Amino acid sequence: MPFLKTLLVSLTLSVLATFAAAQSNYQIRAGDTLQIEVFEDGTLNRSVVVLSDGRISFPFAGTLRVSGRTVGEVQASIRSAIASNFATPPTVFVAVQPAPVVPRAPVVPAPPPTIDIYFLGEVSTPGAKAVAPGTTFLQAMAQSGGLTRFAASKRVQLRRTDATTGQQHVFTINYGAILDGARMTDNVVLVDGDVIVVPERRLFE
Repeated sequence: MPFLKTLLVSLTLSVLATFAAAQSNYQIRAGDTLQIEVFEDGTLNRSVVVLSDGRISFPFAGTLRVSGRTVGEVQASIRSAIASNFATPPTVFVAVQPAPVVPRAPVVPAPPPTIDIYFLGEVSTPGAKAVAPGTTFLQAMAQSGGLTRFAASKRVQLRRTDATTGQQHVFTINYGAILDGARMTDNVVLVDGDVIVVPERRLFE
């Protein structure tokens, strides 16, 4: 029986030594789980999680910094810290279960900036529309869905409110002439909050 016990201990030490050697270059980090074995006193055997500050606590050793250290370095630190409690230098083995790697969330590009403009009156799709900064009056009209057959295209209004004073400015644009080929001398660049109003055509207009 003593021979079998000695053989079992020898085999166990050999297996653990091989496992530790395989992890010899790994640097321990926060979140890892350490399986610590002290062969001379099985009551000390335990699993400990490396805290966010890179430390662990172990009986007789107190608090030890292990983050950034190898398995061999941690074994030596524990062995040295608890040695005074044993008649002969204790045999300490440490195995590491690395913390799971949490995949990074994919980076979603921010949507391009937009401004809000509004269409009222005789357009196919009235309401708010988000457009890119720098959009001109003609470009916005192209996104309006077109005019209805009742639209007074010669009296399209661009209404702009001064954010500082609250005063409203109204620009009247002959959009019908532009559709007929006239050149627009001042293609106004829209700003956030601009309102384009297409009134209803009068009886003989």
